Amino acid sequence: MSGASHGSAANPFKQPKAVFAVAFACVVSFMGIGLVDPILPAISNQLHASPSETTLLFTSYLVVTAVAMLITNWVSSRIGAKWTLIAGLVLIVIFAALAGSSNSISTIIGFRAGWGIGNALFIATSLAVIVASASGGFAGAIVLYETALGLGIAIGPLVGGTLGEISWRGPFYGVSVLMAIALLATVVLVEKTPTPPKKTSLAAPFRALRHRGLLTMALTALCYNWGFFTILGYAPFPMELSPIRLGLVFFGWGLFVALFAVFGAPRLQARLGIARTMYLNLGVFALLSLGIAIWTLDKPALIILVIASGIVCGVNNTVTTQAVMTVSPVERPVASAAYSFVRFIGGGLAPYVAGRLVVDVNIHFPFYIGAGAVVLGMIILSTAHNLLGQAERNQAAAAVAALHGSAATAAAERELEAEERAGVLSAETD
Repeated sequence: MSGASHGSAANPFKQPKAVFAVAFACVVSFMGIGLVDPILPAISNQLHASPSETTLLFTSYLVVTAVAMLITNWVSSRIGAKWTLIAGLVLIVIFAALAGSSNSISTIIGFRAGWGIGNALFIATSLAVIVASASGGFAGAIVLYETALGLGIAIGPLVGGTLGEISWRGPFYGVSVLMAIALLATVVLVEKTPTPPKKTSLAAPFRALRHRGLLTMALTALCYNWGFFTILGYAPFPMELSPIRLGLVFFGWGLFVALFAVFGAPRLQARLGIARTMYLNLGVFALLSLGIAIWTLDKPALIILVIASGIVCGVNNTVTTQAVMTVSPVERPVASAAYSFVRFIGGGLAPYVAGRLVVDVNIHFPFYIGAGAVVLGMIILSTAHNLLGQAERNQAAAAVAALHGSAATAAAERELEAEERAGVLSAETD
């Protein structure tokens, strides 16, 4: 517990310029997740696509992202982290622009898949680059990364809603332009990273999933993401709002994601520990999902519950990411890729399944399934309680080491300043 407190003492926002360049690109990258939310109904109407077809914009993007995660370390271990970041950003710029230029739902779905490849290369590598380059320790780097995630998810729907009022094509072009700026910043500010001496095999993520702790956390995240993306992917349809109003609803949701990822999660974890924080968070999320299932057609209740779900999303993102990175003995980039592969599969399939269930059963049923998936995630998590305790001890040890390292650096700087002052005084005396 105390280690968590110490870990929060370092300022996660005092970072080198290169870290902020990657973090800015992360913001824009994560905008791509919520960007299409406000324009889903508009795309469905204008391109004469059913809601279930339109939700494939999420499915193609996230499923391809998940599968492409498996090759990210194979690529980065051969061309280096910086060039992997650049390759991912270039793909996003190209495919986002192509999606905006499309005239059918099928071509947009295809270009979103290409966007997903770039997204996978960028996301997996950006976390590793931020952790390696950030000052203030591992926990501070994760907080910065989750801040970027939260801001991107919050701003994405607002940008999507604002530009979507002009045309559904606007948000796609907007991301392409912003990613081009992020690409330029990455090229200029991020230093060239050496190619790792050991090349990662394509089988490394699968081998990593043999570790019980990592597999348990990944399956828990799959269940959580099923509930999360059921809400994100299908809740806009029963709201029946204009793009800008939908953008404002999901902006409020994303704002809670960002605030509770940065401020809420560290405090809850310091007070309750990893395991109890996750159980509490998943329990609250299951109840919110159940409320959405019950009051799907009550617009005020639906909007309030969707916005409130951002609180648990923010807490879950930070706590789970830290736990995954410390519970597994494998290298962090490999652990991140394996974990992301499993959890994004759940996120990708959920919106499409929701659309089909609405047609086959009713509009409430997908959200009941989402709530049930979150409960299943809690059951899976309970099988790794001891491993979570070990992850917490590992984080505490890392936080203490970072604190001691900062103290040693500060002491060395004070000693150097004292020597310089002594040298100046000696020169003046002479």
